[in-house]
Amino acid sequence: METRQEHEQRRQVGSGGRRLDPSRDAAILKAALDGLAELGYDRLTMDEIAARARAGKGALYRRWPSKAALIVDAVVAWRAERAPREIPDTGSLKGDIEAMIAAIPDFDEATKQQMAVLVGLITAASRDPELRQALNENVLSLPRGIIGEVLQRAVTRGEIGAERELDLIPDMVIGLTLMRILQGEAPDREHARRVLRTIVTLLVIARPNP
Repeated sequence: METRQEHEQRRQVGSGGRRLDPSRDAAILKAALDGLAELGYDRLTMDEIAARARAGKGALYRRWPSKAALIVDAVVAWRAERAPREIPDTGSLKGDIEAMIAAIPDFDEATKQQMAVLVGLITAASRDPELRQALNENVLSLPRGIIGEVLQRAVTRGEIGAERELDLIPDMVIGLTLMRILQGEAPDREHARRVLRTIVTLLVIARPNP
């Protein structure tokens, strides 16, 4: 699979060496999301996305090497509009956690629909190694990085012992969020508050067993 840098170069220049019109990207990504919501990942084809975007299929393949890459980019673009890419350093673990909670977007009907789309992608990823790798590298990596950075700040400040093993904490938070989505519930601020305050905080500040 292409690296993220190679993929971005493909989208800007295209496989034929010509610079691509970036204004078409938004229409294609929206068409991909709309088709995904209506048909699901398995039934959605590049032909269908091209028809919805009023574009030739070649225009899609000049930007994305596969359906999986296109779908993941559509989800990434949607998330970028609603989710923070970093959390400000407030000077304390408690403050950073409160900033993470405050950054959780409001969940409207459109967001709930996209949550259903994400559930479908997770299911499809269990059967599609390329989609699974793309989701892991480009979707799940963002919350992992944010949570990991917040915890590392606390280690640097001395709020968390340097000997603590924190690698599983981001995946635990992501897992609880995905479980809530699978149950048909939006991972709203109240859910984030319960997870981050009552689980994460206690886990990272509690004394490890000898």
